[in-house]
Amino acid sequence: MSLRDANVIIIETSRTTVRAGIGLYDLLKTPSIEIPARVGLRRGASGDTSALARGESVFDAATAASSRAASAMPQPLKAAVTDYLVGTQLDEAIAAGQDIIISWPFAKGDIADWAQAEAIWKHILFNQLQRRRVQNESPVLLSIVPGLSRSTYERICQMFFERFNVAGFGIIERPMAQMYAANSLSGVVVEIGDYETDITPIYDGFIVHQAKARVSLGLKDCEIYLAYILRLNQNIVNILSPPETPLDPETLQERLLQLAQQLWKDGHIKVPSDGETAIPDDEGVTDIAAIVVAGKEKAVIESGMKKKATAKATAAELARAREIEAMDLLTVQFGPHSLTLGKERHRMCEPLFDPRLLKGLSGLPLREGDESPRSLQEVTAHAVNITDVDQRMYIWQGLLVTGDATRCVKGIGLALQSRLAPFLYSPESSMDIQPRSIRVLGVPEYYAEYRETGNSYAAFLGSSITAKIIFNDNGGRSYVSKSEYASKGPHSIIDMTPALI
Repeated sequence: MSLRDANVIIIETSRTTVRAGIGLYDLLKTPSIEIPARVGLRRGASGDTSALARGESVFDAATAASSRAASAMPQPLKAAVTDYLVGTQLDEAIAAGQDIIISWPFAKGDIADWAQAEAIWKHILFNQLQRRRVQNESPVLLSIVPGLSRSTYERICQMFFERFNVAGFGIIERPMAQMYAANSLSGVVVEIGDYETDITPIYDGFIVHQAKARVSLGLKDCEIYLAYILRLNQNIVNILSPPETPLDPETLQERLLQLAQQLWKDGHIKVPSDGETAIPDDEGVTDIAAIVVAGKEKAVIESGMKKKATAKATAAELARAREIEAMDLLTVQFGPHSLTLGKERHRMCEPLFDPRLLKGLSGLPLREGDESPRSLQEVTAHAVNITDVDQRMYIWQGLLVTGDATRCVKGIGLALQSRLAPFLYSPESSMDIQPRSIRVLGVPEYYAEYRETGNSYAAFLGSSITAKIIFNDNGGRSYVSKSEYASKGPHSIIDMTPALI
């Protein structure tokens, strides 16, 4: 491994999370650092406190700590970079009950405040990764939201060279990095966030920017809906809120939300498909090489032992096992309580496909306007249909569903695939270019470090793959070196970013 590989830094910046890592290894590693993409400012620390005194654009730290909604983000404040608290400093200030104003500078898909963005990236480089500004030998690849202006690219480039003194710098758009991680150049990336879902069609290595779309639905909506479903289970409610000592409605709702979050994070949720999806039959032939590469030897051995045990079971035992499997019962430990749940838990993601289910539920995130969001399948199909007719066949061959939920919730990609099937036919297309199927993509299992992460780290993996290529390219045509920046200035990033040419 070259010295440059050892010093390469990847910084992935999404609406709500920043992930980072240093060093590119033969087996690409998952990020070593992950922090919320937020900053905190002590009330009165801002250079302009008049708005704070009037109570404008301010909300309490407890709400801000748990909320990532773009609509809840305060307006930019006039404060120095050093005034902002980031990472553990911010966590400790909130825990101590200090009066903190919270901001999410990337929440709306752009950079709302440059000082806040600099504070976050500075914290990652110098506090978390322990780089020294005076002798910074690390080139940085920044993965960021798509569609930013050229002037924004130039200002980011200027910040990293002049404020952080990096050895080299490149930018890649997150959906493109995610598609690289899935080993494809064409497709549609559907990233399910906490409060929004971003949909980005990609064709032949380039984002189709005019076709990008966003749905005002996310993981938090699904948690609220599952809490509502769990509330309908009187047995669960009686355990959490006994009739003799009932909880107040707000506390009970909070407990149900905690339970919903625990269920999906522990991998107890799967999303049923709308119709049948073909699953390859087990032909009885075991590909030993594939099993070893995928690291599944233990699982295969356990499966074989289970089959042998099943073969010895009596007919009554088998019938009982099938009955239990059909009921899909699950017992979980939630605090001091032992709770038994059934299939209702798998309904968690239904609002993504039918937003009307959220009508009338309390606690939903604030949204701009009062329009009801459209379903995920409708918006995804519309986004793909905006692309050129001859591109759609290739885009439909790469449906990549990403986001934190894909790490633990099973079957989201297949569920969306089945619901998109009715949208495939296009009357304006000839039969020669009519798409006939949708292929679901995922991070290949040969990336050993990413086997248990679903597609949640696809942007970081794709950025690592890109960095390994461009920072070892002697021509340096996809990143800006320090000498190139010295001669051309911030504009050099435009010439060195293929997406902008």
